[in-house]
Amino acid sequence: MDIIPQMALSTSHEIELQPTTPFHFDGTVHKPSHFPSGDSIWEPGTLWVTQRMGDDLFGLKLQNAGTVDAPLVRLTIFADRALTTDKITAIGDEVAYNFDLYVDLAPFNAILERDELMRPVLNRWLGMRNMSDSLYESLIVYIVLQNATVRRSVQMLDNLFRAYGTRLHFDGQALYGFWSPEVLDGAPEEDLRALKVGYRAKSLKRISNQFARGKVDASALRRLSNEELKRELLKLYGVGPATVSYLMGDFHRYDAFEHVSPWEQRIYSRLLFDEELVPTEQILAEVERRWRCWKMLAAHYLFEDLFWRREHEPVPWLEELIRL
Repeated sequence: MDIIPQMALSTSHEIELQPTTPFHFDGTVHKPSHFPSGDSIWEPGTLWVTQRMGDDLFGLKLQNAGTVDAPLVRLTIFADRALTTDKITAIGDEVAYNFDLYVDLAPFNAILERDELMRPVLNRWLGMRNMSDSLYESLIVYIVLQNATVRRSVQMLDNLFRAYGTRLHFDGQALYGFWSPEVLDGAPEEDLRALKVGYRAKSLKRISNQFARGKVDASALRRLSNEELKRELLKLYGVGPATVSYLMGDFHRYDAFEHVSPWEQRIYSRLLFDEELVPTEQILAEVERRWRCWKMLAAHYLFEDLFWRREHEPVPWLEELIRL
């Protein structure tokens, strides 16, 4: 087995980010519904995560330095060299976008406060936002999730990290940094298949090729309208309506909720109707009726509330769906 590249990030820079009020730190930076991966680790009040920006890899430490009503995030950036002020600002801006720190949640909170189902959920997670990774990294995760159990997806991503990632050492942690798109673009397909990713090897190479050749400008995509964004995302190899639905959430388009996967269908059937299974059309209509332009975020609250509950007490019907 090849030796995994190691990188010590011994230089650090600290800045403060002030989210809009209210802000729920742990609910924002940690999502129990996401499968565990080797590029981040969370404990109450602190998240360590790696970040790639172009050719550079960084370690990030986000700490809760405030309260729900007076929020403050302390961000420590770890690097292998001293960083310029512009670079530090750019990293801070990217973190603010990824965790949607500056969104105005007042209209959203008002809608949930009037919803009998959602009021207790809102009280538990007041100020929570959706979080996102880079577009490329999100697509890699969605590829390994295709037609696989959670356990299988975790194994595939770990195999990819071991083969192509970089082990970053910072603040007492050792986490994987993602590879650049050029790395998988140049990797032989048979090498990827040897990592037990199966047919997904072709998708991993095709999507990496689009990014490596500069055909995707993720920053420009953020400025598009919903319909323009959907059209551009559908141009990416292997991206269909289901993946677009998830990606719209990664772009913080909280008014976009147009697809429900089969396993999510069972979850929303239980949460919204207390039934084992209802048609997806009925779920989408109910979400639209209740939450309108905030339907994506409201559904996210309901979904994550369930998975946070699972961390403290068993939910037998949910375990059958997850099979971790």
